[in-house]
Amino acid sequence: MASAPGLLAFAPHRSGTAALLSDAARRRGMEVAVLPERFRGREDAHYYGGPRFAARVAGPLGVALLEPDDGWLDALPAALTGRAVSRVPLSEARRRTGPFFAKPPTDKSFPAAAHRDGSTLPPPPPGTGDPLVQISEVVDWEEEFRIFLLDGEVRTGSRYARYGRLDPAPLAGHSREAAVRAFVRDLTRECGHTLPGAVVVDVGRMRAPGRAAVWAVVEANMAWFSTVYAADPDRALDVVLRSAGPAALLGERDRPFRREHSTGAAPRETAAPRGAAPRDAVAPREARHSL
Repeated sequence: MASAPGLLAFAPHRSGTAALLSDAARRRGMEVAVLPERFRGREDAHYYGGPRFAARVAGPLGVALLEPDDGWLDALPAALTGRAVSRVPLSEARRRTGPFFAKPPTDKSFPAAAHRDGSTLPPPPPGTGDPLVQISEVVDWEEEFRIFLLDGEVRTGSRYARYGRLDPAPLAGHSREAAVRAFVRDLTRECGHTLPGAVVVDVGRMRAPGRAAVWAVVEANMAWFSTVYAADPDRALDVVLRSAGPAALLGERDRPFRREHSTGAAPRETAAPRGAAPRDAVAPREARHSL
């Protein structure tokens, strides 16, 4: 990707990934700044940070935020998920018996985790009605990899966990790089049109009770709020810039994936990038006997 001029604006929350992307952007000659909103009205802005802060600043910055559909994972063929995944109302999930994994499809209203039964799920937050919850059987992930995709091409990637523990390593040169790339090729060949042109997809080798280990999709996330781990930050930046760039440059292919934003005030952003806690220091939520 050619050197991209313009501004890369960050939400106030800082992380190791923000520092890596800042350095990569400066190497391209980009302006780097931590918001507030003094950059209102610019036509060359890009964004990296949390969704709550983005709800307030995307409009004034003129940035179009791309994200996968909430139901993307449970709509995939079973051959790509390796397990049954579905979204059900929270009230229904709370009545389920037996162990299962549950997480909110988008927000962080409760932690993603395995549950012995539905009684351990929290009630819905006030004013949310009966929100959907993503549920699946409990499985073990042997290794998990984060892939930065640009128009179906693997720009860079990183292992981020082994057996539920954070263990970053570059995809390039990894013993399972060929297998990861082959699986991602199959995924993008069959379902690439269901994803934004710039997106992060997590995949891994998983084992369900009584079944052989298989490659499967963990989930998809917006690149503008995803941790880089050990991926090449310069190549990851290619994906981030496209995933949250000038709305005037948004192509037809990506219009269905544009995130709606609010023009009102938003709560102060406190969450860390997807797949990481503050300082990028704990295992991703899916890695712990999860989806």
